Amino acid sequence: MQTRTAEANGRLGAWGMGALVFGLVLACYWPALRGGPLWDDDFHITKPELRSLAGLVRIWTDLHAAKQYYPVLHSAFWIEHRLWGDATLGYHLVNVILHAGSCCLLALVVRRLWIPFRGASLDPPGGGGGGSRAMPAGADWLAALVLAVHPVCVESVAWISEQKNTLSLFFYLLAALAYLDFDEGRRPVSYWRASAFFALALATKSVTATLPAAILVVLWWRYGRLSLRRDALPLAPWFLAAAAAGLFTAWVERRLIGAEGPAFEITAAQRVLVASHVIWFYLGKFAWPSGLAFNYSRWNVQADASGWYGYLGGALAVTAALWLIRGRFRGPLAGWMLFVGSLAPVLGFLDVYPFVFSYVADHFQYLAMVGLVATLAGGAANCLARCSARVRACGWLLVAVLLTALAYKSNRQSHFYRDSQSLYRETLERNPGSWMAHDNLGQLLMGEDHVDAAIEHYRRALEINPAFPGIHDNLGVALMKKGRVDEAIAQFQTAADLDPYDAMVRDNLGVAFRRKGMIDESFAQFRLALNINPDDVSARFNFGQALLKAGRVDGAIAQYRAILENEPGNFEALMILGRILLRSGRMDEAVVQFRKASGIRPENADAENDLGAAFLARGDVKEAIACFQRALEIRPNSVDAYDNLGNALLRMGRVDEAITQFKRALAIDPDDTETQQALGGAILRKRQSQTR
Repeated sequence: MQTRTAEANGRLGAWGMGALVFGLVLACYWPALRGGPLWDDDFHITKPELRSLAGLVRIWTDLHAAKQYYPVLHSAFWIEHRLWGDATLGYHLVNVILHAGSCCLLALVVRRLWIPFRGASLDPPGGGGGGSRAMPAGADWLAALVLAVHPVCVESVAWISEQKNTLSLFFYLLAALAYLDFDEGRRPVSYWRASAFFALALATKSVTATLPAAILVVLWWRYGRLSLRRDALPLAPWFLAAAAAGLFTAWVERRLIGAEGPAFEITAAQRVLVASHVIWFYLGKFAWPSGLAFNYSRWNVQADASGWYGYLGGALAVTAALWLIRGRFRGPLAGWMLFVGSLAPVLGFLDVYPFVFSYVADHFQYLAMVGLVATLAGGAANCLARCSARVRACGWLLVAVLLTALAYKSNRQSHFYRDSQSLYRETLERNPGSWMAHDNLGQLLMGEDHVDAAIEHYRRALEINPAFPGIHDNLGVALMKKGRVDEAIAQFQTAADLDPYDAMVRDNLGVAFRRKGMIDESFAQFRLALNINPDDVSARFNFGQALLKAGRVDGAIAQYRAILENEPGNFEALMILGRILLRSGRMDEAVVQFRKASGIRPENADAENDLGAAFLARGDVKEAIACFQRALEIRPNSVDAYDNLGNALLRMGRVDEAITQFKRALAIDPDDTETQQALGGAILRKRQSQTR
C-alpha cells in the first residue's frame, strides 16, 4: 500500500514539475508569441507552390523545393500551414511546446541514466563517486528547468525558422530515451523505435548526427568501459547514417546554398584555432548569458588567429585534466565530451552558409547545451545531497533565485523577437559592427518606403564589409528607386564583379540598363541571369518587359510562356501574356490566358475586366457584359469596368444603360478624358436617334 502511494505521489510530482516547466517556458516566451516573421521565416513557412499534396511530395523528392533539404521539418511546416496558414502565433506556440517537451524529455533521460543497468555502480554526473546508485534528489527536473529558462535558447525558440532546432532536439531525446530502453532489455522493438526517432531527427536537422557518439560517451560514463559487441556494433548503422547525412548536408551547403568562395578559404590550422575559440565563446555565453545578440561579429581569422593559441591550449588543458581524474570522476569528462562533440558540426571544420555572417550563433549551441546542462544539474544536485539540511535548503534557494534570474533574462530577450526592426536595432545596439543587421534593416526600411534611411544603412554595412555582393545589390536597388540610375549601375557592376554567378544581380543590372535606355546591354544581362538560373522568374519577367519596350513582341510572348511552363499558375504572367496577346489582336489566345487567371483568382476584378475586354474585342458582347458585371461586384469603384461595360452596352444598342455606366465612372474619376469622350458620344448617339 505504501509503495503504491509513493508511486502515485511520484507521478503527481512529475506531472506538477512538467506543468511548471511548461508554465515557465510560456512565461519566458510570451512576448514573442505574437511576433511576426523574421529574416528567413518567409522561406520556411510553406510557399504557395508547395501547399498541395504534390507540394508535400516535392518537399521529399526535390532538393530545391525548400530553403534546406530537411524534409521532416518542412513536412511539419506543411502540416502547420494547413492548420493555421500564415498566422505566426501557431508556429510560435509549436516551438514553445516542443522546447518545453524537450525539457521534460531531458528530465526523463537524466532519471533513466541513474538506473544501474547490468548491475554496475554509477559515478554521478558532474562529480562525486563512490558508486552511488541513487539519483540525487531533483537532478532530473533541475536539468529540465535550466534548459527551459536559459537565455541562450531564446534564439532557437522565438525564431520560427529554428523549429529545425526544437523539433530535432525533441526527436533526438526520444531516440536517446528509446536507446537506453534497448540497452537495458535488448528488445528489438526498442532498437527500431530508437532508430526511427534518430532518422526523424536527422531528416529534421543533420546536426543530430552526433547522437550515436553521444550515446557511447553516456554508456562509457555509466559502466566505465565500452564493449565492441554490446555497445558499438548496434550503433554502427547509426554512425553510417550520421556520416551520410553530414556529408550530404555539407554538399548541399556548399553547392546549393553557397557555402564556398573567398569567405570560407582558411587553412586547416586556422580551422583548429577557430574551433577552440568557438568552444570557449559558447561556454562563456552559457555561464554568463550577457550581451546575447542575433548576430555576432565575424572574426577575422587571418588577422587574429595567431592570438588564439590560448583558447586551444585551454581546451587541451581542460581535456587533459579531466582525463587524468576519470578514474575517480568520470562525469566531468563525459559532460565535456558531450558538449564539445555536439558542437562538432559547427566548430568550423565543415562550412555552413551562416559562417558568412559569423562563426558563432546562439542557435548553434542549442543541442550542445543538453549534455552540459545534464552534467551540471547532476553535479549540483549530488553536491547538495551531501550537505547538511540547512546548507541544502540554502543551496536550493540559491538555485531558485538563479533560475528566476535566467527566466527574467529570457523574457527580456524574447521581446526583441516581436518584429524584425526591434531585433535588428537591438542587434546593432549590442554589436555595432553587424553589417548583416545594417543590411537587413535597410531592406525593411525599403519595404516601408524610407529609401534615404535604407541607403544610409547599406552604406554603413559596406563600410564594415565592402566585399559582400548582396549589400552592393541592395544599395543599387535603393538608388534606382531614387532615380540615381548611374550610381545604381555602379553598385550592380561591383556586385557582379564580386559574384559573377548571381542571377539576381544580373537581373537588376539588366533593369538598370533598360531604365538608362541601353537596350542591348540590358538584353545581355537578362540572358546571363537566365543562363545562370533558367528558372529565374523575375529575370524572365523583366526580360519580357524589355523586349516589349523594344517592340519585340514575339520575344516577350516567348518569355512569359516560358514562365508558365514552369509555373502554370503564375497569375501575373497569365495577365501580362493575355494583355500582350489582346493588343496583338490574338483575341482567342488572350481569352484562354484570362480564363486561366480568373480561375486561379476568381475574386480578382482585373482578371474579370480583362477577360471581358478580350470577349468584347472578339465580338462576344454578352460574355463581355457578364465579365464586367462580375468585376463590378468584386470592385464597385472600378472606373475601367464601368467604362468597358458602357462600351459593351453601346455595342448592343442599349444607349441609356451605357450612359448610366459612363456617368458612374465619371462620378468616381471626373477627370477621365476617355470616359468623358465616351459619354459625349453616347449622348450624341441618343440625340441623333431621337431626331430621326
